[in-house]
Amino acid sequence: MRRRERRVKTKNYHFLYMAGLVAILLAIMVVILYSVYNKKLNDISESMLSTEQIIGLVPNNEEDTSNIVETTGSIISKTIEDTKEQLEKIEEDNIENKDNIQEMNVNDEQHTQIVEEPKKELSFAYPVEGEVLRDYAMDELIYSETLDEWTVHQGIDIKAERATIVKASEEGTVVAIKNDPRYGLTVIIEHEGGYKTVYSNLLTTEFVNEDEKVEKGQSIGTVGNSAVFEIADEPHLHFEIIKDGENVDPKIYLK
Repeated sequence: MRRRERRVKTKNYHFLYMAGLVAILLAIMVVILYSVYNKKLNDISESMLSTEQIIGLVPNNEEDTSNIVETTGSIISKTIEDTKEQLEKIEEDNIENKDNIQEMNVNDEQHTQIVEEPKKELSFAYPVEGEVLRDYAMDELIYSETLDEWTVHQGIDIKAERATIVKASEEGTVVAIKNDPRYGLTVIIEHEGGYKTVYSNLLTTEFVNEDEKVEKGQSIGTVGNSAVFEIADEPHLHFEIIKDGENVDPKIYLK
């Protein structure tokens, strides 16, 4: 009898244990289902909110759509115009800079030429001191006592005693020392600017040599009487100035 009662009690305890376990499992399932359900509600709410926001951004009618298209077109047109103006300005600046550079190059070139080729103002001095016996005469005839005829005269004759020192009228280079058949022993000096000076009817030329550079006032010879065409005249220096291959009046240049 007692064993039977014990078995009944054991079965009752076992049933209560199982019932409690089932209740706990059901409670856990309810909690899980509630959590899942609640999360789905939140997701749906967020999704609906995002959709509403998106729908609010979309134009409601054709007028709004037209305004958006017009505004966008205006922005694009303005951007294109601004870009075009900037490109034109850049091109203008490049052209102006190019012109400035060319002008600077021209100025630099001109400056270089001026520096490299300075123009010296020549000032010819009388090679000897004395009276001018015969003037320059290329446009009219003058009488020559030696030749006993009327003739032209390519320079001037400056009166000076025999053996008087003859000086270079201006600095230059001795290009010739020769015995001219008409005007006797002669020294020719070449100067800047296409000028040459000729010293004739000399007695000696031992002071200089051909290709020698001479200074203004440097001794180049002595006065003589070696000019056949003027041997009947008083002792003098026959002096000429040549410009670019043409004889000119020395008295215009002498100072």
